[in-house]
Amino acid sequence: MGEPTGFMKHERELPTRRPVEVRLHDWREVYEPFPEDRLRTQASRCMDCGIPFCHTGCPLGNLIPEWNDLTYRGDWRDAIERLHATNNFPEFTGRLCPAPCEAACVLGINEPAVTIKQVEVSIVERAWDEGWITPLVPEVHTGKSVAVVGSGPSGLAAAQQLTRAGHDVTVYERADRIGGLLRYGIPEFKMEKRVLDRRIEQMQAEGTRFVVNANVGEHVTVDDLCRDHDAIVLAGGATAWRDLRIPGRELTGVYQAMEFLPWANRVQEGDLDDHPFSAAGKQVVIIGGGDTGADCLGTSHRHGAASVHQFEILPRPPEERPDANPWPTWPMIFRTSSAHEEGGERVFSVNTECFLGDDENNLVGLRAHEVEQRIVDGRMTFEKIEGSDFELPCELVLLAMGFVGPQRGGLLEHLGVELNERGNVARDEAWATNVDGVFVCGDMGRGQSLIVWAIAEGRSCAASVDRWLTGETDLPAPLTPAATPMAAR
Repeated sequence: MGEPTGFMKHERELPTRRPVEVRLHDWREVYEPFPEDRLRTQASRCMDCGIPFCHTGCPLGNLIPEWNDLTYRGDWRDAIERLHATNNFPEFTGRLCPAPCEAACVLGINEPAVTIKQVEVSIVERAWDEGWITPLVPEVHTGKSVAVVGSGPSGLAAAQQLTRAGHDVTVYERADRIGGLLRYGIPEFKMEKRVLDRRIEQMQAEGTRFVVNANVGEHVTVDDLCRDHDAIVLAGGATAWRDLRIPGRELTGVYQAMEFLPWANRVQEGDLDDHPFSAAGKQVVIIGGGDTGADCLGTSHRHGAASVHQFEILPRPPEERPDANPWPTWPMIFRTSSAHEEGGERVFSVNTECFLGDDENNLVGLRAHEVEQRIVDGRMTFEKIEGSDFELPCELVLLAMGFVGPQRGGLLEHLGVELNERGNVARDEAWATNVDGVFVCGDMGRGQSLIVWAIAEGRSCAASVDRWLTGETDLPAPLTPAATPMAAR
């Protein structure tokens, strides 16, 4: 390492978030630029630790100590080469990944971990600014055709790898723009869509073909897909949302998070002037305490909500790692996102009983109670605390309780692929389904998970498809489907 004692000299530092009163009036990303000298100081904190557990924390196997050292030395060109060696889209993960690599950092045993995520995004942004990221057009074409269904991070990673291997790749996306949840799920303040658009332009220049408004099984028949392509990669995500079937669910004003968030992004795309059910001036309740709930929170703030409460049925996490959650596992601790910093009230250990409406079927409030978490026969349960009932006025409720798997019917039914016991598309060690020539990667096969897992699965699946088509492959494969640690909430 360039400075073996850097971790002893320097404290962990991250970029400053723009002032709340400023950023709530726009949709730009929340962080201020981070000066190069301070970034290189942060990179110097990467220890010569002998066994870099950050490698095992990262599903992509990112070469973190290598590009930290190169960043410290100011060797940006080599740094982006090492970063791209394992990750097609570090500008996505550098913004959106919760950084399990930092949780596994050896320094993190007893000190704040290295700012791996910030170094990552700074390397790739420098490379874009310098013009070092250019299309990698394959020199040899195999004559084989591959369909990738779904254009989220997993599908894009698989498509780019297969295109670079020389195959003719077509990505089918049912929405009107490419990107999946990167386009219509992630708010602009977390990742501006220009970041996505420039990657898509690179992929188009490399030869990847994109088809939008193409819902396979509806606008594109499964028979046509099978006839026109030698292999199919299913990368449609886990888009079947978890619902809350309680009295009043049918009231106007109760929506799923993924009914709410895409409209906000469409406004930013210029498709319409205002959100069709904006949070402006409303008392809002978000049910679900994870990242999607935080996305709804930040969006509601920018709409100008009168108040926002975020409900979570689980108890408030501890500030520090509990003994049962040791390094290098993912720490289940209390976290404050930029959206939480902007306002709203977080309410833990609460369960919603019913929604309340007026005579015109409009939401006017909800009834809830506090709960106590218990383990009964090895299973987690939530018991009502008697006398804790309360009512809360609200005009908008957003359900952000996660996803239960891929959507059934349509494509999956027509293809005849089997599902596993969790309701995801079943696959073997080669990412193959029970249907010959059909493979699956990302959330459609593993269930709701992280962007870094999606990209890693897309890369590994691409290697298997390449081998199936040609008998061999030079594409890297960081994962096998057997690698299934618990996904972050």
